[in-house]
Amino acid sequence: MRVAVIGAGASGLPAIKSALEDGCEVVCYEMSNDIGGLWRYKPDACPGEGTVMKTTVINTSKEMTAYSDFPPPKDAANFMHNTELLEYFRSYAKHFNLEKHILFSHKVKSIRRNSRFSETGQWDVEWLDLKTNNTATETFDGVMVCTGHHTDPYWPDPFPGQKTFSGKLVHSHDYKDHKGYEDQTVVVIGIGNSGADIAVELSKICKKVYLATRSGSWVMNRVWDGGEPADLAYLSRLAPHDLCREKKSRIPSNWPRQL
Repeated sequence: MRVAVIGAGASGLPAIKSALEDGCEVVCYEMSNDIGGLWRYKPDACPGEGTVMKTTVINTSKEMTAYSDFPPPKDAANFMHNTELLEYFRSYAKHFNLEKHILFSHKVKSIRRNSRFSETGQWDVEWLDLKTNNTATETFDGVMVCTGHHTDPYWPDPFPGQKTFSGKLVHSHDYKDHKGYEDQTVVVIGIGNSGADIAVELSKICKKVYLATRSGSWVMNRVWDGGEPADLAYLSRLAPHDLCREKKSRIPSNWPRQL
């Protein structure tokens, strides 16, 4: 069985490994020239790619983030910085010899049902080599799309007066660090992980920072009593299933963990 994996980030790497373990022939198409996807910080503009901020750390502990068969180093931080997490991905790819299955600088242009799909269930994947500008179409028995949902910024409908606003308007997708915001008054719209992280970072160097949200939200710490990661306390396999389900139902899915 021939399988295509699109993206060599946090999901694409284990997808390659799992398909190989099942005896598949695997080809992974990665648009950039490196692994890591969203978690590889990109200081310059990166249209079509996601990136974390320069200071981003993971919101889940290393134990709850780790691949089940490849634990992070014991001396890794409980909540790893993006550079440390990227090194973890590199170690994972090296340990399982995954990079030889990845075609870097290859952008997938389309995925279509093969002309004999009703008989074979196969898919045609058209790709573009960004270095040579060559294109080709290959046929696969299965396709795993592992590109995530942070590649393109989502803008809500314009707010009243937005078109006449003369200040700087930036989406979190394009926010890299605090430089250029010193002594400014800033409004951060949205209290998801990115919004909370940006508000915290800017609060240290801006004149004023306002955090706007259309609804209330729980703001919770990453750590529990005694410094233990909070997610270990409420997501333990030893906790009763009904209790875990009740806890989960009371926690917003977009909760930030620091302010």
